[in-house]
Amino acid sequence: MKYSVGIDLGSTTTKAVILGESGEVLGRGITNSRSNYQVACDVALGEALLNARFTLLGASLEASGIEGEKRERVLQRIELGFRAQQYLAQLATLNATILGFLEPQAEHSGLRLVDEAGQESPEKLRGAAREILDRMKAEAPELYAAGAERKSDFFRDLAGSRYLNLAEGVAAEKEISFDRLAGWFDKAILEVENRPPEKDDFESRAVAALGSDAVDDPALARVVRDAAAVPLKKAASAGTGYGRRTLPFAKEEIRSEILCHGLGAHAMFPLTRTVLDIGGQDTKAIQVDENGIVTSFQMNDRCAAGCGRYLGYIADEMNVGVHELGPMACKSKRPVRINSTCTVFAGAELRERLSLGEKREDILSGLHRAIILRAMSLIARSGGATDEFTFTGGVARNEAAVRALRTLIHENYGEVTINISPDSIYTGALGAALFARRDLLGDGRDRALEKEAS
Repeated sequence: MKYSVGIDLGSTTTKAVILGESGEVLGRGITNSRSNYQVACDVALGEALLNARFTLLGASLEASGIEGEKRERVLQRIELGFRAQQYLAQLATLNATILGFLEPQAEHSGLRLVDEAGQESPEKLRGAAREILDRMKAEAPELYAAGAERKSDFFRDLAGSRYLNLAEGVAAEKEISFDRLAGWFDKAILEVENRPPEKDDFESRAVAALGSDAVDDPALARVVRDAAAVPLKKAASAGTGYGRRTLPFAKEEIRSEILCHGLGAHAMFPLTRTVLDIGGQDTKAIQVDENGIVTSFQMNDRCAAGCGRYLGYIADEMNVGVHELGPMACKSKRPVRINSTCTVFAGAELRERLSLGEKREDILSGLHRAIILRAMSLIARSGGATDEFTFTGGVARNEAAVRALRTLIHENYGEVTINISPDSIYTGALGAALFARRDLLGDGRDRALEKEAS
């Protein structure tokens, strides 16, 4: 089966969307962006191809006559088992990297094993690292049990959260430096993330995830093997995003973010006329016609104020995950009025507000409203919000930002239909994949708009 792929290299995440031969979405993949853009693209594409395998597996299970509820149960079991195996493989790499730092010959790495007072022996520190990593390995099955909640599926976030949590306890038990334990992880994860990804053997891992069912039901195992055997061959590709000019793609395969978000939003919601994208580093207000072609747009300039990066700095300052900011802000009873969303002074502004006795949730609610107010000025300059309005980008997953947007759009433009998809973060990658498919089919009608939208 031939596929077209679009990759959106953003400042915080890299997304990939795969389209099948009929233009249907086969798979989606996402990963943290990193210093090695080629690796980020490879990981996102690998995740999208894996997701496509599960799409094909679902279709094969349905074609084999397996009923809906059982089919969903089998798919969930295979995917959770597959993800657990992936996590353990990445954990083994992290384990080897950290323990490699602690070998006697690794002293030159800058991570000293003994402090000035000589109170922390090398063997004591190695033992602490092994204990943390062994505990992480032992708890992996619980992380991927049916119904288990994980704050993130990114290995860096998930492993980092567990490592630091366990390191705190081990440091206290063994009376050694927590900062040193944390430093090893920070150094190791950079090396682990920037290594080329290993190729996943979908068939063997999927069959292994079936467990006893693979033996008890040979027909089911055969369906899994058949889905794994379907050849997937890339026929066309296109790249976009904040870092698009650094993508390892040919020049003609790079497309404007503006055009990709406009076309992607139109594909998700065909009646879309206004698009707002709030990403990690920029905000874009876009007007499109009935075909998803951009007619006008406005972007923020000079800095990332009012974008996802700003929320990231606030989360770091509060020592919480970015995904926790929205739920916290939604608990607010009296939002604080925020006039500035300067990323440079984010921490100082937050500390000042807290010192004045303001509640965290009220400050966060005010910050989210301030971010959306900045976006509203772009919307106005691009031509206003017309029916239908589609919100895209990573910030569209933030419930406090969505709530503020709905309020302000309705206050300023009336009862406009607001579209927000659970897959909104993939909008740019979807648009890129659609452009790749158009190029494959010989439809280059939008190339004339590229220079203007760049």
